[in-house]
Amino acid sequence: MITVFGSTNLDQIGTVSRLPKPGETVAGGTFSMAAGGKGANQALAARRAGASVRHVSGVGSDAFADLALALLKADGVDLSAMKVVDGATGIAMIFVDSHGENVIAILPGANGAMTSDDADKALAGVSGGVMLVQQEIPQAATERALDLARAQGITAILNTAPFLDSTAALAPKAAILIANETEFALLTGRGIAELDSAMADWASKHKQTVIVTLGGDGARAVTAQGQRISVAALPIKPVDTVGAGDTFCGYLAAGLDAGLDLEAAMRRAAVAASLACLKPGAQPAIPRAEEVEQAMR
Repeated sequence: MITVFGSTNLDQIGTVSRLPKPGETVAGGTFSMAAGGKGANQALAARRAGASVRHVSGVGSDAFADLALALLKADGVDLSAMKVVDGATGIAMIFVDSHGENVIAILPGANGAMTSDDADKALAGVSGGVMLVQQEIPQAATERALDLARAQGITAILNTAPFLDSTAALAPKAAILIANETEFALLTGRGIAELDSAMADWASKHKQTVIVTLGGDGARAVTAQGQRISVAALPIKPVDTVGAGDTFCGYLAAGLDAGLDLEAAMRRAAVAASLACLKPGAQPAIPRAEEVEQAMR
């Protein structure tokens, strides 16, 4: 069983020829809305990878809540522990350019109402399994979930997105840390030229597995025991990179929960993340297990 404790958003997506600079207006193309939020995205990815998944998050009392949860419900994610607050559902405003690059602004809404008590409720009676957390809900709630996971024998995976001032203090509490190359540089103060040594130093110091995702260059990992792993992404022309990192996280968690070793879980997750770049949006683009298996063959 995988417990995802994190955010739920409704993504509002506009396509533009290029991303605007500060103070600039750029004419757009299409507009769409899609379910999102890093927690919800990762929950759906883990579910589509074949895992049993509980998603614990918050939504508002507005009309956006049903839209934000629609795909999770359709795919059979357990939403029985969802929190409904009197207010707005979280919103992500996303611009995507013609090369698939994006800029995102997050308006937290109900995600901001998640508390340490909600972490207690989410993990009450849970032992073993895998927990996924991110950083789109208040850090006190995420920190409590990480502390509980360690005490209850749950493998805790922390995705360092979006990177916060408090990330460095929180990161060592997880069993597995997943960051992209920019986030890991912010975490360690060491650039891409020092990536391998920085990963090894961090993993050794904090006794945890560190995974750094590298976009089209795949992903690398270093375990607490010093094992190094590198996996490739598929050679693709991306349409939209929104949600690729979340797809990687969800598929990785599902692979580990199913008993795959780290390298096999990472390889499957990297292929899934690549496929997620071939369609627009976050959740609608997350591939199903059979698509990933076919691509791996």
